[in-house]
Amino acid sequence: MTMKRWIAIIVAAALVFVSVGVNSISYIFTRDFNSVFEDMMATSSGYNEMVLEEGKGSDRIAVLTLDGIIQDLGGSASIFQPAGYDHQFFMSQLNMILEDDTVKGVVLKVNSPGGGVVESAEIYDALRTIQLEREIPLYVSMGGMAASGGYYVAAPAEKIFVNHETITGSIGVIMESMNYAGLAEKYGIEFNTIKTGPYKDIMSASRPMKEEERAMLEDMIGDSYERFVDIIEEGRNMTEAEVKQVADGRIMNGRQAIEAGLADDYGKAADVIEAMKQDFELQNATVFEYTTMDSWSSLLGVKVGNLVGRNVESELIGKLLSDYNAPRMMYLYGER
Repeated sequence: MTMKRWIAIIVAAALVFVSVGVNSISYIFTRDFNSVFEDMMATSSGYNEMVLEEGKGSDRIAVLTLDGIIQDLGGSASIFQPAGYDHQFFMSQLNMILEDDTVKGVVLKVNSPGGGVVESAEIYDALRTIQLEREIPLYVSMGGMAASGGYYVAAPAEKIFVNHETITGSIGVIMESMNYAGLAEKYGIEFNTIKTGPYKDIMSASRPMKEEERAMLEDMIGDSYERFVDIIEEGRNMTEAEVKQVADGRIMNGRQAIEAGLADDYGKAADVIEAMKQDFELQNATVFEYTTMDSWSSLLGVKVGNLVGRNVESELIGKLLSDYNAPRMMYLYGER
């Protein structure tokens, strides 16, 4: 690494830390002692809060961001690598809202093609618990994409807002694997598989799938599909027939989603927050979001990566090592 790049890294790091210090001091002097103490406690537990709109009184609106593929693969950031979607952090936010009586509403920003059926169900269940136990509203702001599992987690919301260009829908379940048996045979590659039952290597990439195996898997994902349909029926107050008319895997834009009954209105995140304030008399509420120390690491990771240059080969190897490629059911639109 050249001296020029080392200097650039040091300068970037210094700027970030100075910025953090100035913002922290300013933040402390604009809040009362109790608020500062609460913030210190949150920071010590690994979480903090960032005020987006300062309000009056104790009522608050929490803004959550679900950005990326919904998978529990770990999303922690490092100084050289920005974080992706962090499932455990997202679930922690939902738990904190459940225990925080000052939160009177939740705005969920979704920009996701979906992901794992288990992780999507965990988010859905936590959101429903908040709605039922806390009796507070949930509004959803869909970004560029809120498809498959991204729609699954949005379905229980009192209102769903889209952009005209939002890609949503893709209601259904997918499970896929690769089959390179023909390619292996062409090059004389043989596979030695020792198994305890005829279906132990179901969906193996080294042999064609049998019809009875396909039937087993179709029955299995059918259960998850029906669960998806039931959730939309309940959340959108639609009949099973109405849901299944569009629950065939198709994607749609914002206009089509509203016409199909899958969304309510157009609006960006700021519009959704304002709508919640007006609908539930929360005009004086403070709007905030949760952050972690990883947020600063992620920011610094992006800056450092831009300064030192990205190693495409290393990124590709890291992706291959980190991705979980065993076949599994997904509420997912597009490629994994």
